[in-house]
Amino acid sequence: MRVIVAGAGIGGLTLAQGLRQAGIDVTVYERDGPDGRPQGVSLHIDDRGAGALRACLPPAHLAMVEATMGAPRERTLVVSEVDGRLSVVRSQPLDATTAARPGRPVNRRLLRAVLLTGLEDVVRFDAGISRFEQCPDGTVRAWFADGSTDTADVLVGADGIGSAVRRQYLPQAQVIDTGKRMVMGATPLRAVADTRLLELIGDSATNAQVRGTTMVLAALRFTEPPVIARRKWLPALSSATVDNAEDYLMWTVPGAQAPVGHPALRQILDQAWPDLTVELRIAMIPPVPPWPAGPVTLIGDAIHLAPGFGANLAMRDAQRLRDALAERPGDPHTAIGAYEETMRRESWTRMQVPVPPGPG
Repeated sequence: MRVIVAGAGIGGLTLAQGLRQAGIDVTVYERDGPDGRPQGVSLHIDDRGAGALRACLPPAHLAMVEATMGAPRERTLVVSEVDGRLSVVRSQPLDATTAARPGRPVNRRLLRAVLLTGLEDVVRFDAGISRFEQCPDGTVRAWFADGSTDTADVLVGADGIGSAVRRQYLPQAQVIDTGKRMVMGATPLRAVADTRLLELIGDSATNAQVRGTTMVLAALRFTEPPVIARRKWLPALSSATVDNAEDYLMWTVPGAQAPVGHPALRQILDQAWPDLTVELRIAMIPPVPPWPAGPVTLIGDAIHLAPGFGANLAMRDAQRLRDALAERPGDPHTAIGAYEETMRRESWTRMQVPVPPGPG
């Protein structure tokens, strides 16, 4: 069996690693360059994403990811101003009754760099998919922006909410822009160490509601410095993300809100890394009726949306699709049908998701 994966994001690369572990031939085509597009700096990895990584990654890759995660995140906090001081006014455990599950934070760029390690011979950058056709023999042929073509038994659209695969394969699945915006970025912890905020929120995800404005905050303190973890677990990992890594505070604010008024929160914005600050639009894809299974399928944000934990669902999709294809190597269409049935039942939702600027 041979598989083409369109998209070298977290879901597509998890799938590619998993397929390689299963002995399945795979090539990944990515429309952007090796650094990808701005998409936020942190991910919250819960049991779904962690389980997929354990199932799909080689042991050394998994060890590198786990060594560079932040501390367990088990509570959410609400912070407000009380008698002139920032204080925790509400604390809630993360459990089965909450939208977000317990988990650990991971640096998105670092995770992607780990996932790319060992796939250098199968990932083609600056080669976004342009179109595809299903061939009479049951295979699928794809055309790419760099002028190349490729044919495989399976084509997987892992190319995000702007998916070119979905636009052709399921044109009835339309992206709807809600008109809402959010700004996301990151600030080094050293730049806000004097604010008392870090001692107040610890490792918890925090919603700061102060002076009529809102800011969502979460710190990532690497369990082990990435440069040390690399020497120990994955020396083949070559990335400036490792070389320049330091602990930071991830934050988001609504795109249209008034300027943040509290000095500590203003300091977070003022000291943020400019190249990691990005405005995201909020979009949704209403569900569509089931479609017949064939040699083409989709994973992650290319087909279903989930704010805050979409990467976990994309990685879970990757694991489930890999398992289905590995179980039925001679019948990929049946394997895809089984995967899609489960995906529609458990992952498709009307919820909204932040989307990076770009086509689609």
